[in-house]
Amino acid sequence: MRSAFEQFTKAVQGRHGVVFVRTWEEERAVGLLRQFFSELQGGAASSASDDLWSWSCVTGLTAGLTAGAAPPAPGSTDPLVAIRAFVSAATSDPNRRRFALFRDLPAFFDRPEVVRALREAYTTLAGTESFLFLISPRLELPGPLQKEVFLVDLELPTERELVARIREVGATHPEVLLEPALLSEVAVGLRGLTMNEATHILQRIYRGGMSGRDEVLGEVFKEKESIVKKSGFLEFVPTVTRVEEIGGLDVLKAWLDQRRRLFSLQAIADGMPTPKGILIMGMSGCGKSMCAKAASALWKVPLFRLDMNLVFSGLFGTPEATFHRALEAIEALAPAILWIDEIENSLGHDESGGGGAVSSSIFAAFLTWMQEKPPLVFVAATANRIQDLPAEVIRKGRFDQVFFVDLPSEEERKDIFEIYLKKNGAEVSKFDTATIAGATRGWNGAEIEQAVIAARVEAYHANRKFDREDLSHALASIVPLSKTMEEQMKRIRSWAYGRATSASSPSKSAR
Repeated sequence: MRSAFEQFTKAVQGRHGVVFVRTWEEERAVGLLRQFFSELQGGAASSASDDLWSWSCVTGLTAGLTAGAAPPAPGSTDPLVAIRAFVSAATSDPNRRRFALFRDLPAFFDRPEVVRALREAYTTLAGTESFLFLISPRLELPGPLQKEVFLVDLELPTERELVARIREVGATHPEVLLEPALLSEVAVGLRGLTMNEATHILQRIYRGGMSGRDEVLGEVFKEKESIVKKSGFLEFVPTVTRVEEIGGLDVLKAWLDQRRRLFSLQAIADGMPTPKGILIMGMSGCGKSMCAKAASALWKVPLFRLDMNLVFSGLFGTPEATFHRALEAIEALAPAILWIDEIENSLGHDESGGGGAVSSSIFAAFLTWMQEKPPLVFVAATANRIQDLPAEVIRKGRFDQVFFVDLPSEEERKDIFEIYLKKNGAEVSKFDTATIAGATRGWNGAEIEQAVIAARVEAYHANRKFDREDLSHALASIVPLSKTMEEQMKRIRSWAYGRATSASSPSKSAR
């Protein structure tokens, strides 16, 4: 709130007669301007109410916002008439402070006379104590106005404002009590939403009698899922993968667990460094994407995947502008994890020879953002060909750690088989997983999963539970990727040696 007041103060001190307030929250902007005007008047509520004017193309221009305010000026639904009426009142008593709040006036900027009236208002109001505020969600200024209008970007509600709204809504539902620690978590979770959006969620929480941490935060995350769907290029990824469902990768899993408490407001308050991100490289099918999902479940924060193909598609504007909007969106949704899959395809070398300038500008923007992003945005990037990434991305300071995910070892393959057998309803004790693991050297996790699923499908077709025989048939029909892409695997391993940290402990390296 103080940030908005600081911007309003600059406008008034600078005698900017026309001020553009860019916001999706019209009523919140009106409330803040009313409060600001009251403070300027020394807290004289009646004077503030009488001298706050309001206009819309539906109601016209009304002098005063009280219930007994004067009726709208005749013909003032026309913005030209309304602007002239307010300027006339301002010049009749130039030392009297007045604010006029014009809603959605940019919709009429296709009329030259409206633009001309605003330019004249800018000049005339500079000699008065009156100010004309345009309130609209989109900044649409004709060229003649761009140097004359003072811009106020009304930020989304702060945590303090959100906590106040939580308590306000909670006061109307005394039968539902949220723990004090949960209030702070909910306020952080609501960041990135307008006050109206936050209020709707809070109403659902309190009217639904929710009080448990998981169900309350789950309701907040559902709303954020709906928001990112509107963007088109960000995808909310449900956190269905738990760390326990990942076989092997003990070093990577331990790293995530150790930093769980660091990714929190409490850690920031304690002066601890928050995790920035990790880059996970390795062959396809070895669990890189699962680790990004598991981090979300472990840290209990939402996961959003940025589809760089859509960013470069041009469907949402220029790639640079779309990428910038995506980063702004994820910042507003913090705390969150941003997952960029196959990062080398979007930020790596442009092998086709086309679009190099676009890729370079997005690459530069990404590097700058990684250095300056908010502390509660974590980047989980995955890559199959990390050697295609520029060195600037890999160096320390961008990502906290670069992990190499190799093919699973025999012990890890045994764990992976047991995990997928359980998930598919098999009795694990009836399978000799140690022998199966030994016979599947060079297999990755995705191939093991598909073998188990194929065995289950075959048994289901025969109307029986699947057994070792079904699994043997499935294993015999699959050629592992390590054989078909043996040379590429060797190159990846050679590059990773000495450059990346193994996601598995040395005793569990692939064999």
